[in-house]
Amino acid sequence: MKKRTISFLLCLSFLANFNVTTAQNVIPHPQEMTVKEGRLELSSDLAFKTNLTGKELDDMVSYIKTTPLKIDYSADNRSDRFIKMETVSDNNLGDEGYILKISPNGIEISAQTSSGLFYGLQSVLQLAEENDYNFITSIEILDKPRFEYRGLHLDESRHFSSKEFVKKQLDALARYKMNRFHWHLTDGAGWRIEIKKYPRLTNFAAWRPYETWKEWWNSDRHYCNQDDANAYGGYYTQDDIKEILDYAEKRHITIIPEIEMPGHSEEVLAAYPLLSCSNDMYKNSDFCIGKEATFDFLQDVLDEVIDLFPSHYIHIGGDEAVKSGWKTCPDCLKRMKEEGLDNIDELQSYMIHRIEQYVNSKGRDIIGWDEILEGGLAPNATVMSWRGEQGGITAAKAGHKVVMTPGEFCYLDGYQANPSTEPEAIGGYLTLEKVYSYNPIPASFNSEQAEMILGVQGNVWREYMPTLEHTEYMIYPRILAIAEVGWTMPENKNWNNFKERVNNEIPRLIDKGFNPYTLSADIETRIRIDYDKKEIKVALTCEKTGVNIHYTTDGTEPDVNSPIYKDSLTVKGTMKLSARAFANGKPVGKVLEKDIDYHKAIKKKITLKTQYSKNYPASGESTLIDGYHGGQGYNDGKWLGFLNTDVDAVIDLGEKTGISNISILGMQAKGPYVWLPKYIQVQISNDGKKFKDMDTLTHDIPTDMEGVIFHDFTWEGKATARFIRIYAKAVDIDGGWIFLDEIVVK
Repeated sequence: MKKRTISFLLCLSFLANFNVTTAQNVIPHPQEMTVKEGRLELSSDLAFKTNLTGKELDDMVSYIKTTPLKIDYSADNRSDRFIKMETVSDNNLGDEGYILKISPNGIEISAQTSSGLFYGLQSVLQLAEENDYNFITSIEILDKPRFEYRGLHLDESRHFSSKEFVKKQLDALARYKMNRFHWHLTDGAGWRIEIKKYPRLTNFAAWRPYETWKEWWNSDRHYCNQDDANAYGGYYTQDDIKEILDYAEKRHITIIPEIEMPGHSEEVLAAYPLLSCSNDMYKNSDFCIGKEATFDFLQDVLDEVIDLFPSHYIHIGGDEAVKSGWKTCPDCLKRMKEEGLDNIDELQSYMIHRIEQYVNSKGRDIIGWDEILEGGLAPNATVMSWRGEQGGITAAKAGHKVVMTPGEFCYLDGYQANPSTEPEAIGGYLTLEKVYSYNPIPASFNSEQAEMILGVQGNVWREYMPTLEHTEYMIYPRILAIAEVGWTMPENKNWNNFKERVNNEIPRLIDKGFNPYTLSADIETRIRIDYDKKEIKVALTCEKTGVNIHYTTDGTEPDVNSPIYKDSLTVKGTMKLSARAFANGKPVGKVLEKDIDYHKAIKKKITLKTQYSKNYPASGESTLIDGYHGGQGYNDGKWLGFLNTDVDAVIDLGEKTGISNISILGMQAKGPYVWLPKYIQVQISNDGKKFKDMDTLTHDIPTDMEGVIFHDFTWEGKATARFIRIYAKAVDIDGGWIFLDEIVVK
């Protein structure tokens, strides 16, 4: 009898752990969740019970019928096992919250709206899928989103998607309780929406003689007629759009159309050149704001867009206008004089204000990229903050609603693993963990300011995503992190828990026909420096679960007999770290080889004689000697960025010091105009006035080389000095960046 009792208790322990794991596989993670005893068998039909009526009932039933759930919809069903979906009055749930109760008898979902019921259903589907729709563990969930706006942006201009592809992405958004689809339908690389009043937009401006954006960008950037033998492109007819809107509505997703203005409009101005300042094709990228014809055109386009899309917001772009043509355009100068405008920023603001008034007259509001702040923000506009958070902070403090989508955390076009192992991307480096770490409410905000943050959005710009498969590879699984950032309260988020759930979810995405990035088995380091103790703590991580990390500290390659990483390593001086992930005793991923140095320049004084960019300030000039190395992307907050300038830095070591090695890591990424310096000159001095040349460090990497390239500029020798001067010469390319990492002195 005693043996049977022990076996029973062990079985209960196993089931309890299994149930918790099952419940935790919901993405995004619910706010409150309690696992109960028992489970609901799904082998036979559940009786469908609801108080929904009319279109809401029809839409819910039509959606459920697309799922594997076995449901009896007949009015006279008598099954004692059921799925009940009922709207209730409970203000605590808001518009999208729900209560889910699953017991051996059935499923109960309660919500204030059909949207809440729909999101409760998504949790049911994920829980059922965990067990192949055979059963669901008994559970109770109380859940509602943190933010009202949880979005994905998709660029259709650079590369065009089929109607079926868009629907497929909407299915995924619904699964992860995301409710906004920002559809980028116009841009210089092609116009993608039928406007019946202006047919040349779709029979000319929607087509180019090159299949990939990269080929087109590196050519003359011309367009071609639809019937050209080499024509690539496409557009959505208004019937296509109506079909997609209906599909989205059934999944409780609002589609926000974007019509770019005043910049990124090369394709329009090629089709209708009289709307440009030059009156000629291929000369301008911005609309001429001085011409009334421009506003006639834009209002005509907006009329058709507003008639199609029910979205409260119409996105009007507003980003990256070149504005150079306005400075000399007689029509623009006349407009500025008549309207009392002091500069071209105010001219853009005039346009945004005027377009806003027109959109408001149609019962809608505008939303735009954070450049719409320049020259003064339109009174009812909502801002999408992409150039960091500052635009959003400024707008929110001025009383405007904001969607946070900063490139550092939300641009899904950057590399998500070591660039040398990944398909070509535009540059940058954004891991799943970095996306997941984002908090859209700035730490400095009070409660009133926090209320102005509508939510968060992941942006997919497709310059380097020529295929639909590649596009999905860049979206998934990072959009799952965006979903949880937007839905789950920070206190209920946990990276290690999320990592487990994502590792479990990726095979399901593959089964559904998606092409996700399957996460890296490579090792990443996280360091924390104690300046008082002059030591570095090194943590090792891996995106893959179910692996052990083996490491060595003497530079030898680790094997299965090497120590298993369990806690952070302490470095005083220098460590030659090597690490690798092993699964089932076999190596996976690459060997990490990294020198960890508490070097001689850490926390010394540094003076910059050239100014770094306010857009990439990292931690200021101390970034270059704080001991923290930059990662695979220039936007990780550890690379210091310099625009259109050389870099001139002097380090004061405080006293004469023996020096044998000085190294500086540089980066090149052609897409975002990041270039290695032409050369780096190393000088030393004992008085900080007279400097001696030690070496001029060069490289042989051409500026037209594709991909992300890192180069270590290194001087080796023997010297004694107090001051070290590093002079990095910029390439002769306007708009070019230099990004520098740690200056390591040994």
